[in-house]
Amino acid sequence: MFTGIIEGLGTIAAIQPSGAGSRMVIASDFDLQDSRIGDSIAVNGACLTAVTRQNRQFSVDVSPETLKRTVLGKIKIGERVNLERALKLSDRLDGHLVSGHVDGVGILQERKTLSNAIIITYRVPSALTRYMIEKGSVAVDGTSLTINRLDATTFDVSIIPHTAALTTIGRKKIGDAVNIETDMIGKYVERFVTGRMSRDPAAPDTAGGIDMAFLAKSGFI
Repeated sequence: MFTGIIEGLGTIAAIQPSGAGSRMVIASDFDLQDSRIGDSIAVNGACLTAVTRQNRQFSVDVSPETLKRTVLGKIKIGERVNLERALKLSDRLDGHLVSGHVDGVGILQERKTLSNAIIITYRVPSALTRYMIEKGSVAVDGTSLTINRLDATTFDVSIIPHTAALTTIGRKKIGDAVNIETDMIGKYVERFVTGRMSRDPAAPDTAGGIDMAFLAKSGFI
């Protein structure tokens, strides 16, 4: 579990093919002395497991599913990435609850400056905006952000200079792809209420859900 508060940046130092997957070596800008092999580290918001660590470098195995579903499938040596180590129960939860399980990829569509903020518009599939609300939380490349505006296929966030300087968000250009993780609470609520096994809205329900009749019968309304 993560918070979406980026600890620092890293650089992709090596990419080694491993069947349909890959092993990536990442050089961290910050000290990893208290990190161990087996620890979870979010790389651009994707939860990965450190399989080796030496000084400020660590390596991760990236599965074919992760390469397919995230921007890591097209990342190149030398690219900068956001890094966050897993949340400790004693830590402050400054961002929001982030699982590190990326839902899909968005595209940076527009950016403009408004006073001391950068307003960024991302284009995403409607299957992702389904789980977003205005003033709700979203993780963009692992960074916890607040949604300012939302429609069927785009949303806006407001970035302060501090966030732009300390994460990769300030480095992204129009047309660049980013990892998107929507707020997990909405996904679980939909699953519990509808009984839907699939996230595909067209998929048939496979279990009895909660509807208005059930709520009335049970005395909730």
